[in-house]
Amino acid sequence: MANITAADVNKLRQQTGVGMMDCKNALVEAEGDFEKAIDILRKKGQKLAVKRAERNANEGIVIARTTSDKTFGAVVMLNCETDFVAKNKEFIDFANKILDLSLEKKVNSLDELTVLTIDGRTISEGVTDLIGKTGEKMELSHYEFISSPKVYAYNHQGNRLATLLGMSSTIYAEIDQIGHEITMQIAAMNPVAIDKNDVPQDIINREIEVGKDQAREEGKPEEMLEKIALGKLNKFYKDNTLLNQEFIRDGKLTVGEYLAKADKDLKLNSFFRLMLGA
Repeated sequence: MANITAADVNKLRQQTGVGMMDCKNALVEAEGDFEKAIDILRKKGQKLAVKRAERNANEGIVIARTTSDKTFGAVVMLNCETDFVAKNKEFIDFANKILDLSLEKKVNSLDELTVLTIDGRTISEGVTDLIGKTGEKMELSHYEFISSPKVYAYNHQGNRLATLLGMSSTIYAEIDQIGHEITMQIAAMNPVAIDKNDVPQDIINREIEVGKDQAREEGKPEEMLEKIALGKLNKFYKDNTLLNQEFIRDGKLTVGEYLAKADKDLKLNSFFRLMLGA
């Protein structure tokens, strides 16, 4: 049996960030072999990930960035169980490494992202390693990207909310300011689509049914319900489609009117909004 010293245990703890007793037990099981002990701890993390699969992981970090030329942007959400872990430097650094790698490789899906490597470990394995260190359920739950002539990102204070916006190509000094203001609009007003024609049909159907039910509850005649519901739908479009929303910087304008004042040819191509717990 190998002689496991306190110095050995501390060395493994420094390498892995795992608790002293877990490190000691892993070294004993590995008979002093550090590489085997690390593998044992990783396997423990994998088991722990399964054990905690039913736990809620609603805390974490959401971050968005673009490439330096602003033609590709990405947003990631890395979840954990507690705000304490979400503020841990190693957790934050790992999320930023994931995002940087996604921008470097211009990744097109979450599945593609999780198999890429950071420091010799796949991102999926890296998440499991962090689970072993913290004892919390973790998940890289969301990844979205936009490739467009102009892409802008906004990170709300506290990194619980981030937005990404793709725009058509326009070359003039105000374009960066416009991109920043619209990403903030998306963060604040949570639109469901860019314009009326972009709203998914299932959302439209649901809003019509809700409108009918509300009118029915108000005692309106059955033959009037469809017309009343369509009127409510128009109000829904105004409140929930980006171009038709009231512009938060100037309530006298819609977002569409604000863009048209800047450049009538400027178009919004796509957007994403990720928020913890949403």
